[in-house]
Amino acid sequence: MVTNSPDTPRRAPALLRIPPAPRLLSALRRRLGGPAGRLSAEGMLTVASYNVHKCVGTDKHFDPDRVARVIEELDADILALQEADRRFGRRDGLLDLAALERRTGLSLVPLSVAPRGHGWHGNALLARGARAIRIRRLVLPGGEPRGAAMVDLELPVGVIRVVGAHLGLLRRHRVRQVAAILDAVEEAGADGIPTLLMGDLNEWRHGANSSLRGLEPAFALGRPGPATFPSRLPLLTLDRILGHPQGLVLGTAAHDTPLARLASDHLPLKARLDLAALAATTPVPLAATG
Repeated sequence: MVTNSPDTPRRAPALLRIPPAPRLLSALRRRLGGPAGRLSAEGMLTVASYNVHKCVGTDKHFDPDRVARVIEELDADILALQEADRRFGRRDGLLDLAALERRTGLSLVPLSVAPRGHGWHGNALLARGARAIRIRRLVLPGGEPRGAAMVDLELPVGVIRVVGAHLGLLRRHRVRQVAAILDAVEEAGADGIPTLLMGDLNEWRHGANSSLRGLEPAFALGRPGPATFPSRLPLLTLDRILGHPQGLVLGTAAHDTPLARLASDHLPLKARLDLAALAATTPVPLAATG
């Protein structure tokens, strides 16, 4: 068995390979119960990641409704939240989910093991018109309690795997946490499922010094994304939306509005996905890129 030191870039997990286009297209057609034309018409998704800072804004005021209004601005089909629960005590959720669902159509994926919580280690996942068909809660290594959630979502356009995470403050912990997430994705198997990794990854460095370099080539990091922190004067790229296979994520953009600059110390990050285009192409096997 090959082992990696914590600072050694990992090869992409073999099980992350997406099958050739005909198999993937057939799988998506089966999920849709209809022809490929319906997939082409509905194959665009908007996804977003947002560290809501426990609903405490840059003015130091606790205001969950203000965060909810930013979420409404996002108009995302899938939304990963970080710091959505109280950090101590009963770990209660901070948002009025019933009101949020009425305003946005987003419903909460049941991640929390606390009766009134929203997420797992503060990581919550909301989706519109989706059904969670598999949920895994990951405990990440490090000196502070951190976790990630991995959910297979069945949507009208097919199945997508979403990993929502909030990595640690120390580089050496993030390196180990990246390795743990990749191990969990490999253990879960790909099954032809496009995969997203979204969240506050707490890394502003790029290239060889980045604690995220172990994610490549499974999740191509590409160029530095838009800055999202601090929200009033964004300078650092802490929040990421990464996809596998290449081409799944069409591009990312910070959601920079006056309300977003006030509601949290992070700006939300948005991206568009094109599952229809993914189904029509044959991705290069990851083994050829390692």
